[in-house]
Amino acid sequence: PSDTPFVIGIVGDDPFDSYLDETVRGEKVNDRSLTTQRFRRGRDPRNCSILFISQSERDRAAQIVSNLKGRSVLTVSDIDGFADLGGMIELFREKNKIRMRINLEAVRAANLKVSSKLLRVAEVKH
Repeated sequence: PSDTPFVIGIVGDDPFDSYLDETVRGEKVNDRSLTTQRFRRGRDPRNCSILFISQSERDRAAQIVSNLKGRSVLTVSDIDGFADLGGMIELFREKNKIRMRINLEAVRAANLKVSSKLLRVAEVKH
């Protein structure tokens, strides 16, 4: 429904401090309000639209991604090898720039689409 908020979830240690909250406050996506939510171990993040999996969850990342199979949740992390674990967008640093590695198979399996503009600037894992 259009009154359901667009939830950006964070699992594990929050690397954004209050910056993410301040950035989304009052913003909307397709008339849905944006909100952030932090998930502690054992809490179910399946109501998220986007889920950031923190470095602190490195040992559990594959399990978290696996638990979301069949759900339209965009998974993002800066954990090295995240795209190989089945995550959708892996953030990594290259020459002092943040780059993205996109696992298209995982994105498609969740019935999500990635814009062609984003694909042009990302490394695509086939």
